[in-house]
Amino acid sequence: MEATTVRRERHSANGARAWEDRTRVFLTPIAPPSILGLFGFAAATFIVSAHLAGWYGSTETPLYLAPFCAMFGGVAQFAAGLFAFRARDGLATAMHGMWGSFWIAFGILNVLGATGALALDSSTFYDAFGYWFFALAAITVCGTLAALAESIGLVRVLGTLSVGAAFLAIGYLTDSTPTAGEGWLLAGAWVLIGSALLAAYVATAMMMEGTFGRVVLPLGKLSRQANVPGGEVTVPIEWDRGEPGIRHGQ
Repeated sequence: MEATTVRRERHSANGARAWEDRTRVFLTPIAPPSILGLFGFAAATFIVSAHLAGWYGSTETPLYLAPFCAMFGGVAQFAAGLFAFRARDGLATAMHGMWGSFWIAFGILNVLGATGALALDSSTFYDAFGYWFFALAAITVCGTLAALAESIGLVRVLGTLSVGAAFLAIGYLTDSTPTAGEGWLLAGAWVLIGSALLAAYVATAMMMEGTFGRVVLPLGKLSRQANVPGGEVTVPIEWDRGEPGIRHGQ
């Protein structure tokens, strides 16, 4: 039995090696998409959360914020999610794609509210917005769990983001007239401000690592053990070191 097992393992290894020798994979390296995505998310989240916290603005402020949120937090971050496909980074694809879509919708929604096409101070709006934030929080929790295999930096960004989104959801669903700078909205705004600052740090760390060619700001990256438990199932055809698009992930 042992001899048969050894022969099978040897045959499998030789077969994989022969397959690799006859395979040519052409990949195009790209800059880490999450640099753009995290900066876009950080800026949009910080500015809107500061308004929710009551730091500045009036009831007309969301109209002035809408174009910037839609483009910087929305289009730019959604583009980062698309390019994360090229980096074979499923986590970044999901998080940037989802939150980028949200910020695009946020911008459109506030424009519709400003034109009078929709009422943004009704119970219908509060309930709908609350459930959307619950959905965003739930999906972001899934991203937080996946980030445990990446780095402590990403875990903190996504963890605080999910908590902040949950607080906003509670505020919109439980308060009869949710008001910026009060109650659950205030708590959620402060948590999201923290998430925005953490996202800016992670993006800066990734950018400086790319420009200096070494780690400057630590991200708390964890060791990668493929498919634990159960051992290594596949041997990816990729360079051990290289840019996104050559190596797996960012």
